[in-house]
Amino acid sequence: MGQQNNVREGALRILDQIEKNQAYSNLLLNSEINKNQIDRKDIGLLTELVYGTLQRRMTLDYYMEPFLKKAHKLEPWVKQLLRLTIYQMVYLDKIPDRAAIFEAVEIAKKRGHKGIASMVNGVLRSIQRQGVPSLEAISDPAHRLSIRTSHPLWLVERWIDQLGYDRAKEMCELNLTAPLQTARINTTKTDWKACFKMLEEEGYQVERSSVIPEAIRCFKGNLANSTAFKKGLLTIQDESSMIVAYALGVKQDEMVLDACAAPGGKTTHIAEKLEQTGQVISLDLHEHKVKLIAQNAKRLGLENIETKALDSRKAGEHFPEECFDRILLDAPCSGFGVMRRKPDMKYRKNEQDVQHLQRIQLELLNSVAPLLKKGGILVYSTCTVDEAENASVIKTFLNENKNFIGDHTLAERLPDAITALCDEFSLQILPQDFGSDGFYIAALKKT
Repeated sequence: MGQQNNVREGALRILDQIEKNQAYSNLLLNSEINKNQIDRKDIGLLTELVYGTLQRRMTLDYYMEPFLKKAHKLEPWVKQLLRLTIYQMVYLDKIPDRAAIFEAVEIAKKRGHKGIASMVNGVLRSIQRQGVPSLEAISDPAHRLSIRTSHPLWLVERWIDQLGYDRAKEMCELNLTAPLQTARINTTKTDWKACFKMLEEEGYQVERSSVIPEAIRCFKGNLANSTAFKKGLLTIQDESSMIVAYALGVKQDEMVLDACAAPGGKTTHIAEKLEQTGQVISLDLHEHKVKLIAQNAKRLGLENIETKALDSRKAGEHFPEECFDRILLDAPCSGFGVMRRKPDMKYRKNEQDVQHLQRIQLELLNSVAPLLKKGGILVYSTCTVDEAENASVIKTFLNENKNFIGDHTLAERLPDAITALCDEFSLQILPQDFGSDGFYIAALKKT
């Protein structure tokens, strides 16, 4: 029991930190594993407890509500402990209720006092006896979907409005599942057969992507620990984000600007597609992130990348007009397309954030547009599914910049499996389309 307790205490610590310090779950999880030397066999459970409890927070609160007399008076860590335990009782078949309850009471004794321990015990035993309240009691479909899939109501209503109820529901449900790890093979150094052989010999379970020719999907093992990764034969990247380099359609010897480049997945993909010719100039606001791009380029053996710490809104002060053949603006966004990877995000954002981001996105587009040569291609992308940050931004930009038009040849550059999603000169990928991140891509041409 002791070791299990350690895992649950670790999960509680992380959940507590996330709420208190608005820290990101993935970073805290890694530091908890390293700092407290969590046993390898327990890493899976720790990850499941943290992400599962975070993912379903609103549902767990709904389940807990009727059993609490004074919910508002609970200390935050006690609430987290109840969420964590109810998550195990409702969603984890392999942990018996009595074990989960026993552990929770032990932790409550250790961290609090007898009164807290007996309250925790009482609430959990009542839930065990009576079962959790039914979600069918919620009559409004949007509200019920919000609680059932644990997405804030404003977001659910927004998606129903933009996508229709069925597609919004499908997306909310998919957001509760764990994402698959995918990677891109460095075609300047190897091909997928050789890379596969190497990974399978190391015990990885991989298959070739049905969507992107140079991508692989991993079902077992973390590819970041593989020899192939260390030797620069692959890059961890989501399949949706790999479509961007295709949309850009670079040709040998071209000058390309990647305006918001960190951590460098798209930059290195573009550099690989240039086959060690031309140049990619990669900008990012933060010095430490720029270092990350340079490290990635070095590991992959790519010499046609130059990095610079710079706010792209000031790019015009550093580069002459019309000096790039192609420009990629992978803009800062709400990240609603990557909620499976960062479940804590959905509780932090609000509608004002979306409006604020839209302003920044337009500012960035207007700043980099003059740097593109006539006849050149500008690709705008985000990892969100929100219309305000996607189609709406592009529509406004095209209205204000008459020297740009939508590039209707976009579909010809995309992998076959993707072309059906292309609408004239843009595509909106939802997580349920092929199990990847939600993503938006638009291709524009300077006339």
